[in-house]
Amino acid sequence: MTDYLSQELQQIREQGLFRTLRRIDASSDTETVLEGKKVLLFSSNNYLGLANDSRMKEKAIEAIKQFGTGSGGSRLTTGNLSLHEQLERDIASFKGKEASLVFSSGFLANVGIISTLMKQGDVILSDSLNHASIIDGCRLSKADTVIYNHVDMNDLEKKLQSVTSYQRKLIVTDGVFSMDGNIAPLPAIVSLAQKYGAMVMVDDAHSTGILGKTGAGTAEYFGLTNQIDLLMGTLSKSIGAEGGYVAASHSLIQYLRNKARSFIFQTALSPSVVAASIEGIRIIREERERSVRLLENAEFLRNGLKKSGFSLVDGSTPILAVLIGSAQDAVHFSKRLEEEGIFAPAIRPPTVPEGMSRIRLTIMATHRQEQLEYALHTFVKIGKEMNLLSTKNVMQSK
Repeated sequence: MTDYLSQELQQIREQGLFRTLRRIDASSDTETVLEGKKVLLFSSNNYLGLANDSRMKEKAIEAIKQFGTGSGGSRLTTGNLSLHEQLERDIASFKGKEASLVFSSGFLANVGIISTLMKQGDVILSDSLNHASIIDGCRLSKADTVIYNHVDMNDLEKKLQSVTSYQRKLIVTDGVFSMDGNIAPLPAIVSLAQKYGAMVMVDDAHSTGILGKTGAGTAEYFGLTNQIDLLMGTLSKSIGAEGGYVAASHSLIQYLRNKARSFIFQTALSPSVVAASIEGIRIIREERERSVRLLENAEFLRNGLKKSGFSLVDGSTPILAVLIGSAQDAVHFSKRLEEEGIFAPAIRPPTVPEGMSRIRLTIMATHRQEQLEYALHTFVKIGKEMNLLSTKNVMQSK
């Protein structure tokens, strides 16, 4: 067994796919400390900078003083605090839904929601680039899963036409795709769902706090809150804490509370995390200028990289997918960035397809202009070294 594992690990190394843990020695801010070295951070999901906000910390400390460091059990036994109930009310209000349910992580939320609602004899239609947690939820559900081409509405309709015999159908999609940064065409998805009698579930992990008038995400952005059955999201990105949730009708939430194994058998989120999440949602709703600044920062760097000759996946969110090509080249590019004082890890298969390895930049509202300019200068420097800049890309960006 050990020999087999060693051989497979060696093969992974040779393919440039070996993964290691990197140690962060400071907070997830625009500047952090990576294994003792100060670096600019361009790979954090802390989009609005709330994870290091003093108000969030104060609320977390207050909760620890009142409730202790741990919740003490599952929500259905001894772990259901008044804080959990307040957070679920706040999420439901924020998302424009009747009720919500909080999970210990976004991964557990997706796995629990999908595997609970969809069973053998049902069918799920899933975008080809959906998050791994959605994929695993589909697998665990034992429903038939049909994959449609990424954001291809013609293909989705063809797939819907092929599953008309199923009584229960669910279309599930990321709202903003985590590796590409593009937005799902929700108006077309909702229209097709209504035409063919399907439910719609949207994973809004990467759009909550950013898109929409109040920051409620892609459903609000498109004005489709009432047409989408399940709005899933996380507390670990723009909100600046950790955990996952789903917002939906009272009946759907009651059903999940009674049937979702990843909710029933999880230890409830700690009081400090819940209190920080409540405060994060409040700040997002009241300080909309944060998301405006975030999108401006992202647009500055996106335009600069394109004009310099880099190939990027089209998008308008804080996720910038700078396409490199091979896994080996992406790893080398990331190492060179680190040598220049920027931490932005390479994204490789199986997270992305072969030949589509990339540097995935995630921008923060708190990035300063000089930090963005330094990142752009450094990317161009390394791009020239590795002969990655394309005059064709420069012409297309003009």
